[in-house]
Amino acid sequence: MQRITPATLKSWIGDGAELAILDAREDGEFGRSHLFWANPCGLSRAEQRARAILPRPGTRIACVDGGEGGLAERLAVYLEGIGCTDVSVMEGGTPAWAAAGYVLFSGVNVPSKAFGEWVEHHYHTPSIDPAELQAMRASGEPMVILDSRPMDEFRRMSIPGAIDVPGGELVYRIGEIAPDPATTIVVNCAGRTRSIMGAESLRSAGLPNKVVALRNGTMGWELAGFACETGRTDSYPAGTPGSLPTALARATDFAARAGVRPLSRAGLPGLLADTSRTTYLLDVRDPAEYAAGHLPGSRSAPGGQLVQATDQWVAVRGARIVLVDDTGVRARMTGGWLRQLGQWEVHVLEDGLAGPLETGPWRPACPEADAIRPEAVTPAELGALLGEGGAQVVQLSRSIDFREAHIPGALWGIRTRLSALAPRLAGDRPVVVAAPDEATARLAIPELQALVAAPVRLLAGGLAAWREAGLPLAANRRTPEDADCIDTYLRPYDRNEGVEAAMHEYLSWEIDLVHEVARDGDARFGQV
Repeated sequence: MQRITPATLKSWIGDGAELAILDAREDGEFGRSHLFWANPCGLSRAEQRARAILPRPGTRIACVDGGEGGLAERLAVYLEGIGCTDVSVMEGGTPAWAAAGYVLFSGVNVPSKAFGEWVEHHYHTPSIDPAELQAMRASGEPMVILDSRPMDEFRRMSIPGAIDVPGGELVYRIGEIAPDPATTIVVNCAGRTRSIMGAESLRSAGLPNKVVALRNGTMGWELAGFACETGRTDSYPAGTPGSLPTALARATDFAARAGVRPLSRAGLPGLLADTSRTTYLLDVRDPAEYAAGHLPGSRSAPGGQLVQATDQWVAVRGARIVLVDDTGVRARMTGGWLRQLGQWEVHVLEDGLAGPLETGPWRPACPEADAIRPEAVTPAELGALLGEGGAQVVQLSRSIDFREAHIPGALWGIRTRLSALAPRLAGDRPVVVAAPDEATARLAIPELQALVAAPVRLLAGGLAAWREAGLPLAANRRTPEDADCIDTYLRPYDRNEGVEAAMHEYLSWEIDLVHEVARDGDARFGQV
């Protein structure tokens, strides 16, 4: 196993060759302090994540951790075991990086969020504060409020009167939503990044309307003393917009200025077969459209979220990215921003949905899970066992998802921390492992079986099957407690205490990212 110093890794970041920096800690731990271009690849989900973000085994990879000792090495061993051929471990982890005089960042999706702040400064994106928006609403000014987040976030909290239009859909759909140039368009998200990126997408595409971002989003709205609404599902009209020709012309011009390249369907196999370069194949449409029919081998990456959280899909600096959609608008808008964010070589696939398609949601390849064949129980069988006290459940949902919905009586767990559950599991009752997907549960079963005497079984079909069977779910915002949620970086409104202070801190953190990025020196935003 090759070991490198922080100075060596720093030089690699700027040498122009392909590089993936993978952090072996859980997301919550990663979010406390990490390298700017690092991608979270916690050991509890490495089997399902690594292959998805590393399409080419020959990519140069540096593994890091928080200096705890052993985590980066374990990840490196795993990566070499699945065929990665150029893997290194940075000695000393993040403490050594800081000791060398380099900058560490807190938070998640940092490159994307820092890019949003850069966009606001560079393009002088106009914004309004909540009081101005409220005054505009009260005056009856012709306007629309567009929430640029996915529907699940919109449903949780939204500005009164807003409709949900995720960022990747804005230029594509705006002709149907606001056909009159006299209509003012206000774009919001929960904080800042997607508000800025959504508003600037419309402005950079040449929309004639007045377009502004809502400063600090729903957090700013609530901090200003206004109330958000919950449970709403208002959205854009479904189907291909009648204004497509105008949207395509706007997106084509934007993408061309950024250096996005068109790619014919005939040219795709050559890129995918090139073993000297990493190529990502990403479908930027709505996930429901992807599930209804997509190009085999592509991964669902809704355009707005791809720009907002690029490190969830793309780990390799210097890679090629091929974007797929049905009309070319969403791919071109997404590609234009990706070029400015990370200087990736970006292609838009023409006629990418012509020919045979696959259906269903994207699922990561995980041969390790496929090889485990545990004894399974159906939801009905588990429900009966629980009713008579004949089973115990360990549920491996994300901590914030567990709070919202878990099997009654279930213990929450993370694969890398299962030993903490062993004392709470009685030796005389079977343990059933439940997870959002069967692969996660399968991987945990032999690990948990090594810790307990009772037989460990699988909930067939996972939590989706439990829900479909109409069986009950419990909720408790205190389980797990905030301090225990190491598997996810809690947003301010996910917290149980200090929510208002956390909102102020988060918004200040976003604004200050521009200065921290400049001090770090490894981002070259806008260079296309």
